[in-house]
Amino acid sequence: MAEEKNGNYNAENIQVLEGMEAVRKRPAMYIGDTGERGYHHLVYEVVDNSIDEALAGYCSLIDVVINRDGSLTVRDNGRGIPVDMHPTQHKPAIEVVLTVLHAGGKFDGSNYKVSGGLHGVGVSCVNALSDWMKVDVKRGGKLHHIEFSRGHVTRPLEVVGDCGDETGTTVTFFPDHTIFTCRKFKASILAARLRELAFLNKGVTIHFKDEEGDENGHFFEETFHYEGGIDAFVEYLNANKAPISPVIHFEGQRECTRLDGTYLIQAEVSMQYTDTYSTIEQTYCNNIHTVEGGTHLSGFRRALTATVKGYGERNKLIKEKELASLTGDDMREGLTVVVSVKVPQPQFEGQTKTKLGNGEVDGIVSGIVSEKLMTFFEENPAVAKTIIEKTLLANRAREAARAARESTRRKGVMDGLSLPGKLRDCSERDPAKTELYLVEGDSAGGSACKGRNRATQAILPLRGKIINVEKARIDRMLANNEVRTMITAIGCGFGEEWDVSKARYHKIVIMTDADVDGAHIRTLLLTFFYRRMPELIEKGYVYIAQPPLYKVERKKKTEYVLTDGELTEKLLTLGLDDYEVKGKDGAPLDRERARALLVLLAEIEATAKMVGERGFDAAALLKDETAQGSGASMLKKEFSSLSGIGYAAEDWFGTNAPTANGPLVKLLDAVRNHGKQGLAIMRFKGLGEMDADELYDTTMNPEKRHMLRVKLEDAVKADQMFTLLMGDEVEPRRKFIEDNALNVRNLDF
Repeated sequence: MAEEKNGNYNAENIQVLEGMEAVRKRPAMYIGDTGERGYHHLVYEVVDNSIDEALAGYCSLIDVVINRDGSLTVRDNGRGIPVDMHPTQHKPAIEVVLTVLHAGGKFDGSNYKVSGGLHGVGVSCVNALSDWMKVDVKRGGKLHHIEFSRGHVTRPLEVVGDCGDETGTTVTFFPDHTIFTCRKFKASILAARLRELAFLNKGVTIHFKDEEGDENGHFFEETFHYEGGIDAFVEYLNANKAPISPVIHFEGQRECTRLDGTYLIQAEVSMQYTDTYSTIEQTYCNNIHTVEGGTHLSGFRRALTATVKGYGERNKLIKEKELASLTGDDMREGLTVVVSVKVPQPQFEGQTKTKLGNGEVDGIVSGIVSEKLMTFFEENPAVAKTIIEKTLLANRAREAARAARESTRRKGVMDGLSLPGKLRDCSERDPAKTELYLVEGDSAGGSACKGRNRATQAILPLRGKIINVEKARIDRMLANNEVRTMITAIGCGFGEEWDVSKARYHKIVIMTDADVDGAHIRTLLLTFFYRRMPELIEKGYVYIAQPPLYKVERKKKTEYVLTDGELTEKLLTLGLDDYEVKGKDGAPLDRERARALLVLLAEIEATAKMVGERGFDAAALLKDETAQGSGASMLKKEFSSLSGIGYAAEDWFGTNAPTANGPLVKLLDAVRNHGKQGLAIMRFKGLGEMDADELYDTTMNPEKRHMLRVKLEDAVKADQMFTLLMGDEVEPRRKFIEDNALNVRNLDF
């Protein structure tokens, strides 16, 4: 039966969402989304209030703690949110700030000359989207306390103690899990933002601690404090890169007259050139990271282009015929720059403040950069010459790449005539439903082609290892056949023709063997996507396939196991089915305690084997109190856990029998071997060992497969890691390998 239409549409159908109801009904309008990004944005809104206190000169210390229950606390030593009665709302000011939209102390510019807050909705949104929030304010010698739930007061403001001369605000909140799909704060994401804030505010100390820990039981604690300010930020961003210029720093301020008065706008810029081919541009307004740039970035770019061209032309460093072809991209190759502006009454495009919209900032930043950079060039001609030479090299490489890029152009998104010959495309034309598998080798590619879903899954076999784009200019990269093939297949174009909306597939899956070569190819592909097509990662289009490592058969039943750890866990579970584990006293252990003991023993075995393979004696390493490094730490942690359940290190290394079943190492072997009885275990060395049906069922079937989505939780850390591992500098890479070698497991399955 057809759905009956309701033709009645009148005044009673018009809903008015009051107060916090609007935020809870449409949270994405205020915080961007209800996923991981929005979940962490809640923290930023609270921390930004503390930073605004620092900008006003009242705050020097901020504590951020992920609590054990999953809540989060932000504590500062600022003035404290006002707690006196509001003259028109007739309730405490803190209650107004936290429950009323568009209420705050940053509109008139009297208390905060500059601030990230503009709309007065940030912290009130956090309150509305939290299951509960508790706030403590130290002000006027008294400690004040108030509690909320989903935007409503549950415990009115009251004085709960004295605080002497101390001042400050402590906010603790737990996000509402009926709204957010994310369930946990990630230390890596928060640390990236807090580090940025410490760089941008050199007088501020930010202490961050994760008391909840991650899924592996790892805890995080770090204090961020940088006296060098954004100069230190640039040096941090360029860690493991070879600089070809010093850090160039300049700052200035200009008055700006608007309809509502005259304001002072400040700009601070730090920049440095390296011998790399990538560009890093970090822009901030009132400490807010404007990830999409805005008028301060456009002003900097325009000034840089004009200044480099002007100086080069005047000093005969750039030929007349080269001037016409030089672009801003040429001048920014290898550049790392941080642009920070302080703007009274900033106009951001949206509540999440990702882009600055103040038109007057463009001209002010451009003027300051042009003046200061030209002065620097005139005082440092050798540096200016080096920068211009790099610019000219970039220009020549770009011109040489034009011809290569022509081969990657396509007439249209669905034009299959120009697709590479070895691509086995799918029939579906909706990118949201299609998948592209980048497969290592023709053999695995053949199995994938036979087993795939031809309607939605495309296969692109890659021969050998693609070029390392971290070390190659654009012309050399585009001359590589595998790279050109991928660019053409993906369909977004490249360089000037790049358009992510033309992506032919919304799932691009890297599928390589589980060995050293496979790991290397996977890293090369990830480097390519991060450096040359980062938008694909940002949109969540890039995945890593997780093929199984083992095939386990028992009584005509077949299972697939992804890792060595999973196989061990399975064998121990099976082994305990009818195996009695006895403790030191000869008494049988219950299944739960026996399983906990065996899992720990398996971890000890793996760590001991790992350090042994790298030339260390596990027993000696454990006894050496001065031993440092990950291997020693892991061993000591594991044996500490062992002692917590009634055993000692000697029970593992000794020759006596600490349990009624024999030494611990023999106990582990006995249970594991017992679990193997009746099993046929096959280890896959590569994708080519699987037949078409196996590869599809285990790795490509959407209903059964496991895939990892590639994310950029911390773009700065990702940039540094790719530079470190894939760049030209050998010594930092050698040190990294030495420092982390003992953490590596399953290096070559």
